[in-house]
Amino acid sequence: MPELQGLLALSNELLKDVLDCIEADPDRTVNIDRRAYLSVESFRLPSLLEPSRAQDIGNFRLVCRRFAEIGVPYQFAKIATRFSRHGLERLDKICSHSHLAKHTRKFSYLVPYFYVDGREQIEQLLESESRYCSNLDPNLFRKKADDQRRILHSKEDARILKKAMAAFVSLQHVQILRLQDEADRMLLDLMEESEMPRAAMLDLKWTPACIHATSTIAQALLHTRSPFSRFSGPMMNSQSALVIKDRIPQTVPLLASRLTCLELHFDDSEALNERMMAASQLFKTVFLAAINLQAVHVGFPSRSPLDLRLEEIFHWVQWERLRAFGIQAWRLDADEIVQLARRHRTTLRGLRLRDVQLREGSMWKDVLAMLRNEMEQLDWVSLRRVDYSKHFDELWANSMEIVDGSLGGSESDDEDDYPAHFSVPGSEDDGQEDFDIDSEDEPSLADTDHGPDANEIALSPNTTASLPFCTCSRSSNPASADELGDNGMFVYYQQRKMWEQWVIGRCPEHSST
Repeated sequence: MPELQGLLALSNELLKDVLDCIEADPDRTVNIDRRAYLSVESFRLPSLLEPSRAQDIGNFRLVCRRFAEIGVPYQFAKIATRFSRHGLERLDKICSHSHLAKHTRKFSYLVPYFYVDGREQIEQLLESESRYCSNLDPNLFRKKADDQRRILHSKEDARILKKAMAAFVSLQHVQILRLQDEADRMLLDLMEESEMPRAAMLDLKWTPACIHATSTIAQALLHTRSPFSRFSGPMMNSQSALVIKDRIPQTVPLLASRLTCLELHFDDSEALNERMMAASQLFKTVFLAAINLQAVHVGFPSRSPLDLRLEEIFHWVQWERLRAFGIQAWRLDADEIVQLARRHRTTLRGLRLRDVQLREGSMWKDVLAMLRNEMEQLDWVSLRRVDYSKHFDELWANSMEIVDGSLGGSESDDEDDYPAHFSVPGSEDDGQEDFDIDSEDEPSLADTDHGPDANEIALSPNTTASLPFCTCSRSSNPASADELGDNGMFVYYQQRKMWEQWVIGRCPEHSST
């Protein structure tokens, strides 16, 4: 066939360009010190191929051996596996073929809520309460609960994870995500919103699921001497840190020593200060051992800022190679931020201070002046929704709620936010998760710091250049931190956007970047 002969004559580079139109080049990643790294590479949910696109790559690989080899990285560079019988069986098959597994560089573990109590009564519960849940199939929940029980009892997940981590010889990045399919979401909503007399019989919990997933992944990585160097947990449970501290203390330093990037976001607010204080020594162990860290982020729910001193978590550690540092939702004094930034003033290129609330007696202008005057390499800074603690509390008292995981448009940030859950259409084994991630490149002057999109957990700031504040030599305003308009009481949207540009010495009105 002439058409096929012409296709076979194309160079490998041109064939890869064709595949790039179906799926992004697996070799193209965002550098760790760029604004978009945490969103695109770490906190973004795995984007599974649509069935038609996956079939296109599959058909491409069936043409001949050469095409099969070219197409392998596009299918297996990123592997997403669900904690389910079907998901683990698929992972087992992939890692049984070394010519496929050797291309895997990122592994995402999708873990559902665990059915802690009432697993045996699921079918009876839903049938007896059919007037509340006519759209829910009792057999589906019974099957999922039975699968979980069998996996946990047989420890099949631990076995397959160890096999996979050994087979993934090029592994760089491990990610643990919470999976909530449509059926679980409907059941949880029903239990929260309706008055099901027997709803207490059924207990779906993320805490034991997070603990189990984190423990088994850690043991698999240690057992196989995996080459991974990046770990992301955008939906961690604070109690899991305490369990890890008690169950696998010897594992932590060994794994931490391999890390170049660590991103943790704790999405539960119950007893947060007490749990984080109890885990303080664990953080110290991790950060002291992680001597190769280049990027670190530790965040908490925007509605519940952590009320501990920064060094209760970071313990005055200085990383010689640190290039990007981020925290989210914290009540701090200005000097705490200044001291940590100053320790890394010669290496830090990106700084994220999202949802940081300054305590009484502190001023943002003192932080901003230090960042502008002393940070030698700083390329970008994110101050999204920074404020003063007293004003933040007043907003809450007036019911100006910031809902964690809300979805919708973003401000001017070029960001990909993860939602609190993402839905899987149809049955558990359908091919693609259905979730919304917003990414806007166009600047916006809308004040979204306290609107319906206020708490998108976006980690890729992109300070807009079209703001009505000139900070360059063409204007004398503002010439110093004292002229930034910081009143010590509250921070409004356009103001902190101007601050972001002022810190890095760029004029938001005249700069082209």
